[in-house]
Amino acid sequence: SVTPESFAAPPLRLGDRSPRVAALRGLLERAGQPIVGCPGVAPCSHVAPALDPRGRHSVAEPGEYFDEHLADAVRAFQQRRGLIADGVVGTQTARGLDAARWRLGDRILLFTPGHLMRGDDVAALQERLVVLGMLAGPVDGLFGVRTEAALRELQRGLGLEPDGLCGPETLRAMGALARAVGGGDPWALRQQEDVAFAGSSLAGKTVVIDPAHGGTDPGIVANGLAEADVVLDLARRIEGRLAATGVRTVLTRGAGSCPPDEQRAQLADEAGADVLVSLHCDSNHSPHAAGVSTFYWGDARIGARSATGHQLSTLVQRELVARTGMVDLRTHACTFDILRLTRMPAVQVELGYLTCAQDADRLADPMFRDVVAEALVVAIQRLYLVDDDRATGTMRLDDVMAQSGLYPANLR
Repeated sequence: SVTPESFAAPPLRLGDRSPRVAALRGLLERAGQPIVGCPGVAPCSHVAPALDPRGRHSVAEPGEYFDEHLADAVRAFQQRRGLIADGVVGTQTARGLDAARWRLGDRILLFTPGHLMRGDDVAALQERLVVLGMLAGPVDGLFGVRTEAALRELQRGLGLEPDGLCGPETLRAMGALARAVGGGDPWALRQQEDVAFAGSSLAGKTVVIDPAHGGTDPGIVANGLAEADVVLDLARRIEGRLAATGVRTVLTRGAGSCPPDEQRAQLADEAGADVLVSLHCDSNHSPHAAGVSTFYWGDARIGARSATGHQLSTLVQRELVARTGMVDLRTHACTFDILRLTRMPAVQVELGYLTCAQDADRLADPMFRDVVAEALVVAIQRLYLVDDDRATGTMRLDDVMAQSGLYPANLR
């Protein structure tokens, strides 16, 4: 079956041929993503013959070849879901496909500790609870404790048995009520309020730095650099600067580990983080693709958007572009797990293309990494400043320390 785990190693991509490809076609169709063209067997001149378990040549069944039509459909689905539209089906895309196969009413929803139900049906229920004022958010598609509590409260208000089960009876009653009730986005308002009352100083706050990949997963390897090494070095530089301002910093991994995104998000929540910054590098088949971009959690559903994450990603993008002169690839909403599953303002930063010689040369320079580290620290500080008219790119680490009531060591 097609599950997030089944695509962990290796992902499916153009040119692959296996029964998993046929299963992928079925999931795309169930998710409402049309596939143009008729699926067929790979041309012999393009792909080596498949082998059966005994090493004999076998003939692929129609639909088992990952052709251009399927790659286009995968990219369209990824773009619709707020994922990187690369046409490769890895864990993130497989998780999106698994979620998209569920519609509200397809199954009874309930809270199951240790194995939370997830899917678009859960997100649809959460969105209705937000609109009805029963749930503040976030609409993350996970049926957790808060979703169950909100559902029980609604059931009591509707005169139903408050059993926390979302079945036909609850859906009928909720559907009739939803036609007469509307609401805003309380989750966005709550996040903005949390930042407003947090104070302008970074001292005492907790920031989680998430260097991508690690361990046996080097990430992108190009132009003599490995993504895992670059982002870990940057994370440590950011960690040192934040510590100097009185911030408690937590790294999601060391050099020898590569926890999954869900575990990294859980670590940030358990640490009580005020901010999370996830560090990545990018790649492209074209060596001319270059630049920096940032991402925050957000999609079209009410309650499925981090307002402060958007604000933080905008600040990070502006500081990086102003200080480094890198190509501005702007800020984008997405549904990456590391951003969707965390409760604090979070941003994912793509710090340049390792497949671009110019970007790679700059990222290899320790002085350039120092510039990037300071830009990120300043962007985090700016998130908590209400009235600050200093131009982007002009605030320094000394200013951040002064804001925290500290003084640089050379001025003591």
